Amino acid sequence: MSGQQCLRRLTASAPLRSTPLLRACSRTARLSTSGAARHFSAVSRATSSGFLGQASKRPGQLSPNRVALVSQSRSYAETIVKVPQMAESITEGTLKQWSKQVGDYVEQDEEIATIETDKIDVSVNAPEAGTIKEFLVNEEETVTVGQDLVKIDAGAEPSSGSKKEAKEEPKEAAPKEQETTSQSESQQEQQKEAPAPPKEESKPAPPKQESKPAPPPQKPSPPKEQKPTETEIKSTSGNREERRVKMNRMRLRIAERLKQSQNTAASLTTFNEVDMSSIMEFRKLYKDEVLKSQGVKLGFMSAFSRACVLAMKQVPAVNASIEGPKGGDTIVYRDYVDISVAVATEKGLVTPVVRNAESMNMVEIEKSIAELGKKARDNKLTIEDMAGGTFTISNGGVFGSLMGTPIINLPQTAVLGLHAIKEKPVVVNGQIVIRPMMYLALTYDHRLLDGREAVTFLVKVKEFIEDPRKMLLA
Repeated sequence: MSGQQCLRRLTASAPLRSTPLLRACSRTARLSTSGAARHFSAVSRATSSGFLGQASKRPGQLSPNRVALVSQSRSYAETIVKVPQMAESITEGTLKQWSKQVGDYVEQDEEIATIETDKIDVSVNAPEAGTIKEFLVNEEETVTVGQDLVKIDAGAEPSSGSKKEAKEEPKEAAPKEQETTSQSESQQEQQKEAPAPPKEESKPAPPKQESKPAPPPQKPSPPKEQKPTETEIKSTSGNREERRVKMNRMRLRIAERLKQSQNTAASLTTFNEVDMSSIMEFRKLYKDEVLKSQGVKLGFMSAFSRACVLAMKQVPAVNASIEGPKGGDTIVYRDYVDISVAVATEKGLVTPVVRNAESMNMVEIEKSIAELGKKARDNKLTIEDMAGGTFTISNGGVFGSLMGTPIINLPQTAVLGLHAIKEKPVVVNGQIVIRPMMYLALTYDHRLLDGREAVTFLVKVKEFIEDPRKMLLA
């Protein structure tokens, strides 16, 4: 007798006469329960021995479906992205912004955050593809090298729901347009079929009233003086609000370095004036040829860089520096020249380095300057691009500066400042002529350079610029 048959007979019989039936049903239930238990136990053993036993074997021995299941379970691992190593001298920075949001899918090596340091901005990229699970740091917080930044579900596939919705939306929009067009057409037809509204009957004109003589004009009373209200006084008093913005790390570092230079070096500036006629003519003759053959625009920075390299051969102390304790007790002379080129960016002044400028010609120097300038404007400079430097050239003339005194970039000894080209009357061979002139300013550390050496160096630069042919003979 099955369990269902026992239940039907038990409900049909009276309560006092069903004792034998209860015993039979109880025995049937015990047999059914034990059989079901044995069945589920066998299924459990078969499942564990089948799946787990095969899972412990090599992947090649698994069925394709089980291999996919095992690999999928392993791929959904949580990855924690940490603050990367930035440079030997940089141990912390500020998390400037997150490039993604929680729940966004990122590809491998895709940028997810930007860390601002006192020198450059460092991009944090995803080590592998996945979905962003949690941000562990807020924007504008200070982070250190090795600190946890973000959790990523590595291997998680991007959700396809958004893609399907994006594809289905245009299809739904099409019938609406058809409905609106059909409605407008039917409305136009109804307007055509509808009878024109009846013309209104012309009403009789009202009777003319007799005109009365106008009263004599009255003298206008003088206007009363009105005092300005408080709102008018506040609006005319001007805007006197103040804003306080925290300095970014680069600006803080620049301020620190400039103050350090002022407190350390015995800075002195010497000036000279250079006639730019010859170098401008030289550039005019060869700029198209250089652009066509080398793909770079020939400018003045390469000419001044080459002139400085040649002038350093006569005054090597310009390329030297002071090192040692208590302000320095050792002079370091160098056989190489690494020129720091000052570039103004939105975040501040950066000085990428043209390395081994002594072995370059003007075109090669111009190429290097162009590449570094583009990287600076695109905020893609690295620590290696700005490390070192033995001499700096700063061109304030591009902003219209007529004359200025640049500040030494320690531990360097000197910096050359270029300024705007202005047409001025000058005396040439006893005649007053108009020439394009530029002021040059050399700021130097008087602890290492004497005035004679500094002036000699600047005069040599002036001579090379006023006669570029000398640079071929030096």
